[in-house]
Amino acid sequence: MGKAARKKSKAPKVREVFVAQPFEGLAAETELIALREFVPSATAKLPLAAAGDRTITLGTVLPMAAAAFVRGDGEVFVGLQVQTRSSDISRDLGRSIRWALSAEPGDVLSVPDTTSPAAEGERLQDLLVADAELEVTLHSDFEWWLPEDTEPSGEVKLSLERANEAIMPTERLGTGSYWVLAGEKAHLRWVRPEPENQLLQALARLSAAGELGLGEGSRYAGSFRAHGLLVPVWDLDPEAHAREWDEPAKQLGARLEEALASLESEPLNASERRARDGLIGRQLTLR
Repeated sequence: MGKAARKKSKAPKVREVFVAQPFEGLAAETELIALREFVPSATAKLPLAAAGDRTITLGTVLPMAAAAFVRGDGEVFVGLQVQTRSSDISRDLGRSIRWALSAEPGDVLSVPDTTSPAAEGERLQDLLVADAELEVTLHSDFEWWLPEDTEPSGEVKLSLERANEAIMPTERLGTGSYWVLAGEKAHLRWVRPEPENQLLQALARLSAAGELGLGEGSRYAGSFRAHGLLVPVWDLDPEAHAREWDEPAKQLGARLEEALASLESEPLNASERRARDGLIGRQLTLR
């Protein structure tokens, strides 16, 4: 056997198994999905399980789309919206956190190492307090990338300018629930924790009863799948302020909870099944 063959035989084999629901088991699952997929600028302190670990802030997007970095003042950040994707986003984030725990001011992790074999204790489920929610702070820009009273320069300045220009006005209405003004259209995107089939049945029950909207100026637009969960979307009147949808969203949530509870004793009737088939036809998947 030649040297090349011997070297190749010693290389560890990494079996890539796609994890469809990477944040399963975490109370913050719906929030993590929202922050990864459609919230432009937001931060949240990570509830690390190990005592003594340094404070790490989760951010939607970091400078130059980095996986993690340490600001000059020592503040540590891990990014959710990272360009490189592997079979398990939870593991990627866990590796970024492990790197951040020992990184120094000015250090940057461009992408997590996805080539080495998975190790125990590397997933978010191993590193975070499972039943802890995220306390999300929304930002109108990305100035939080920099320490206070710091002027950006070079690539960071260019990256900051591009990122700020791309931000769409966004407001958080509840856990995993966000209003966004996208140009001339406004939407409510709501990451739901229920299994897809169960949620679709509840949505269909509301649809058949004419109770699926948020009131005048709203329309149910469809849904998309993201990281194992369903995200219903409503079109909203763009002239209305985000806070005008607070109460309608709470009322819709209450109706949805009632519909979910009723499924245990009342299966869908014919009109509700037709409504469910219509809802299924208005779906797409985001990985």
